[in-house]
Amino acid sequence: MKFSTLAGAAAMTGAAMAAKDSRTFAVLRFTNKGLVTTRADPIVQPGGPSGHVHNVLGGSNFGFSSTGQDLLKSNCSTALVKGDFSNYWYPTLYFHDPKTGLLESVDVYYTNVYYFFEATNDDIKAFPTGLQMVSGNAMTRVGPAGGGGSQLDPSKGPVNPIQFTCPRTSYNPPSYPVGSDGTKAGMVDPNNQGAGSGFPDVTCDGLYSPLRLDIHFPSCYNPAAGLTNYKNNTAFPTDAGNGKQDCPAGWIHTPHIFFEAYMDTQPFKGRWDENQGTQPFVFSNGDVTGYSGHADFMAAWDEDVLQHIIDTCDAGDSGMDQCPDLPYGLNSGECTIPPLVNEQITGNLTALPGNNPLSGFSFGAAPAMSSGSSSSSSSSGSTNNASSGSSSGSSSGSSGSSGSSGAGASSKPASSSKPAATSNVVNAAQPVTTSKAAAGAGSKTIESNPPATSKPAAGGAPAGGDEQCSAANVHTVTETVTVTAGSAPASTPVATKGNSAATVGGYTYAGCYQDNIGRVLSGDVLPNLGPMTNEKCVANCVGKGFSIAATEYGGQCYCGNELVGSSKLAESQCATPCEGNSKEVCGGGWAISVYSKTGSVSMTTANSRRSEHARRHRSRRI
Repeated sequence: MKFSTLAGAAAMTGAAMAAKDSRTFAVLRFTNKGLVTTRADPIVQPGGPSGHVHNVLGGSNFGFSSTGQDLLKSNCSTALVKGDFSNYWYPTLYFHDPKTGLLESVDVYYTNVYYFFEATNDDIKAFPTGLQMVSGNAMTRVGPAGGGGSQLDPSKGPVNPIQFTCPRTSYNPPSYPVGSDGTKAGMVDPNNQGAGSGFPDVTCDGLYSPLRLDIHFPSCYNPAAGLTNYKNNTAFPTDAGNGKQDCPAGWIHTPHIFFEAYMDTQPFKGRWDENQGTQPFVFSNGDVTGYSGHADFMAAWDEDVLQHIIDTCDAGDSGMDQCPDLPYGLNSGECTIPPLVNEQITGNLTALPGNNPLSGFSFGAAPAMSSGSSSSSSSSGSTNNASSGSSSGSSSGSSGSSGSSGAGASSKPASSSKPAATSNVVNAAQPVTTSKAAAGAGSKTIESNPPATSKPAAGGAPAGGDEQCSAANVHTVTETVTVTAGSAPASTPVATKGNSAATVGGYTYAGCYQDNIGRVLSGDVLPNLGPMTNEKCVANCVGKGFSIAATEYGGQCYCGNELVGSSKLAESQCATPCEGNSKEVCGGGWAISVYSKTGSVSMTTANSRRSEHARRHRSRRI
């Protein structure tokens, strides 16, 4: 599927945009929750069932031995934008009931994949068809050497591309044990109390914001290594100065993709003892730590379509489906295939599919990897090819080599488990889809698609999935209070934590407040104002007649007349430099820097619960 007219235009535009001075991005959404949940991994363990279960999205020709060329022949794809038949997959999550010992599958709430086009001196090119990438290390049970924070520049130390985000209504008590060094429990991100490495030991109860697995992929491809050499063919770019990130000479700079996988852990609240340094969730590979979070990507884009998006689109949180001149429009309807292995993977289980024993922390190190088990070593391990100073080979969980067994974990033997149900391969060839995507050319919205109110990397949960169903069935009780900032911060807009300009455009700083998936300010959401500053946001909101303006996560703007369902945060939570002026602070991850006419805000608290209809709808997820 090629389009010659736009290909030529994209090529010319790409040449003009070779040196990008600022980051652009667009979030790819999906038409349904997943293509299939099954024990398969054609990258790390091709040819038969993989060692553990994955949630898979994308093109319908996914199979045990699928290639990029196979995927281009798919009958349908869960990607909302037509022209993307790539596959995206990550491990399934299970709840280990502390009372019964049984394992229960955890629903996927929804998944987003961000496509970031970084500021760089390089040309950014579409993924070549068949490129295989893996980020994270399925065998590690050891926390990253750099602690709980995310770190993506190999020139600055060990890369850590894997984190969890845990939005909560309150961070008292904290999400991770205070002072944890990662050997007995997960570690908090020192710059974000709502994120960290490893599983948190509390329920993530932010409004419509369950536990989120965050996975960054490298964006430098080494053609000399080849498309399928996933252990060595990619690396993260390094700081080139002036806010730009470049790849090594001779490498190809591709989009930087970032998975947000939302695990619906909230229904398990009350079934385990929280804030005690332990937690009940386990990945399908048996990992109780969460350090082995990983994901795989096999590229099967129409390369001209993706290049056109790279060169012309900065839709951001509005979604890739809002990019201009998409040649084939959008997909609609569900796209699913049958599981490739005939085994029980949902409901109450006595053992994990594949009979994986629990491992990590008190359960001991991961079992020795068999010749066919899925290690999912990180592509970031190849950063040694790009930077001799990189420490990407550490046991950080971000970049371990294939077969890493998590050195440093407890020496206790792995727990035994009852035999899993007998499994049978149902289709070793390419599976047949159960539905084709509708044409939908020119369509702007998909009923099952998340609304365009999501957040980039370090933020919280974007809107999506069942919000459209549940939002219409929320029962709300409100109480309005007025909150006034106790004192304005320093008057100079220096980008230090919790320090915003006292006055901007005649509006006064009112403080740092929590945002959530429903948006606490919904009068004007995410207007396209270009690189964000507080001045731009305030001017936009004033011009539209709103009394409150707020910036978030460096590049977002919101307007309204009252904060709905918010709460005051510590000033340190608003610490992200504005994209349009790095000397200003524009909120943070799920944190907004608020300005108002008077320096005070009206705040409506909402106690919401989902209707039984929404709960029934959620139970039908793949």
